[in-house]
Amino acid sequence: MAGYSPSPRPRGSRAVRGAAGLAALAVAGSLTAACQPPLGDDDPGGSGGPPKGAATGPAGPTTAGDDYVPGDGNGGYDVQHYGLKLTITPDGPTQLDGTATITATATERLARFNLDLTGLDVASIKVDGAAARQQRAGKELEVTPAQPLKKGTKFTTVIKYSGNPEPVSDPVLGRYGWIRTSDGVFIACQPSGAHTWFPSNDHPSDKATFDFEITVPQGLTAIANGEPETPPEGTGGTPTLPGTPPTGGPGTGGGPGVEPVAQHRHTLPGATLAGRGKRAMTTSKWRVKNPMATYLATVDVGRFGVRSSKTASGIPNITAVDPTLPGVDLDQFHKLNADITEEWSRLFGPYPFSSTGGLIDNADVGFALETQTRPVYGAFGLQPTIVAHELAHQWFGDSVSLTRWQDIWLNEGFATYAEWLWDEKTGGETVQRHFDEAYEVGGRELWDVPPGNPGRKQMFGRSVYDRGGMTLVALRGRVGEDVFYKILQEWTKERAHSSGTTEQFVALANKVSGKKLDAFFDDWLYQKGRPAK
Repeated sequence: MAGYSPSPRPRGSRAVRGAAGLAALAVAGSLTAACQPPLGDDDPGGSGGPPKGAATGPAGPTTAGDDYVPGDGNGGYDVQHYGLKLTITPDGPTQLDGTATITATATERLARFNLDLTGLDVASIKVDGAAARQQRAGKELEVTPAQPLKKGTKFTTVIKYSGNPEPVSDPVLGRYGWIRTSDGVFIACQPSGAHTWFPSNDHPSDKATFDFEITVPQGLTAIANGEPETPPEGTGGTPTLPGTPPTGGPGTGGGPGVEPVAQHRHTLPGATLAGRGKRAMTTSKWRVKNPMATYLATVDVGRFGVRSSKTASGIPNITAVDPTLPGVDLDQFHKLNADITEEWSRLFGPYPFSSTGGLIDNADVGFALETQTRPVYGAFGLQPTIVAHELAHQWFGDSVSLTRWQDIWLNEGFATYAEWLWDEKTGGETVQRHFDEAYEVGGRELWDVPPGNPGRKQMFGRSVYDRGGMTLVALRGRVGEDVFYKILQEWTKERAHSSGTTEQFVALANKVSGKKLDAFFDDWLYQKGRPAK
């Protein structure tokens, strides 16, 4: 995660370095829950009421048990897949109509289970085709199926819901989650804003594959994670297919020699179109083939210029930019995404996903987020080191995800190191210079906060980013560059599409290097005070 500030070293959690003084990057904080009916009040809401003979008995935990994000996530089941069918009308009285089809496996016997959901109306719930009972409290949606679920049973829950998602608001970090823009919606949800727009097990320890079917007003483009069934249509140009070299002028979606592939269009009741009382809509489908944490899911709606091609090694690259943003060149951004993806593939191991790219929107937010396969950036413009940071997260944070938020340095420290590395590669300060500057001038916010267990209030603070990155620079000096990159490559290989902890990373570093590094990591990650170089 990264953010932007005009000051080179701001104190907030969403600090981003300016072009000259690249500061610690960051993201979200505590979640605010919308008011819901108290637990025990059934909300039939069109579901036909509680089914006769609704099960009573054991329920899964109502939290993942992560003290850094209390109340987030749930237990008793493992989600394999989210199928999200979404109609998004940004300027409509109801911005979101959704159907979530969630496929999961019960990890214990369940008479009922919980999902995370905030502030939206649930019309109906079915479990394996039978009507289920729902109860709401805070951000919890409790589901009671007609029959208990046996341990090991694969089951499907279908939830129809609607409403106007509200962004999460934090007094320090500002807004994140579902953010309205002048022409659509920008979605960035770290650490736990996903349940503001779809029901989920909203904790990175439970990753799943995703399918999106997104319907938006004609004239707008929807871009999500993964790959589209048909190419996205950019504003002012024809769509391009992955693998087709971009042609045509800047800001267009394609050019000569590219055959347009029309998206499915239909009309819905709503705003008048040419006096007919119907609104023309367009639908696109996107698929995420590898498991993804819920906070990394995104759907961005607006008017975009789009580029689609392949990187030098053949990775599909889909890039989008809001054409109203001054000083942001679509072709430059598209090439940068390809170049950085190729460089990190050389250093960190094979690219872990089936496409890369990025999206810059006119969202009034001061941060970027490493949404899987396609990081999203606010309206602060194009900063190459921030792009390097977010694309490094595709390995460190997206493919190898967190088991618990305490270990967030495994995401942000690694991405900060990559940011410094790209600065060095492109003629800026060297990695060692970044290290030395931070080592000499770092104050209490750096040395009094151990990045391996920073505490909930500092989980996106400067120590996690800068001291986390410095830990890796110091490790490189301790074991040598060749062994250092072998450690990183083994980490991304062994933990691909899974998760990891600091203890597991330390064990791997010991094994690969043949050294006992426990005391080294303890000094850099868990002790207060400035460690020896």
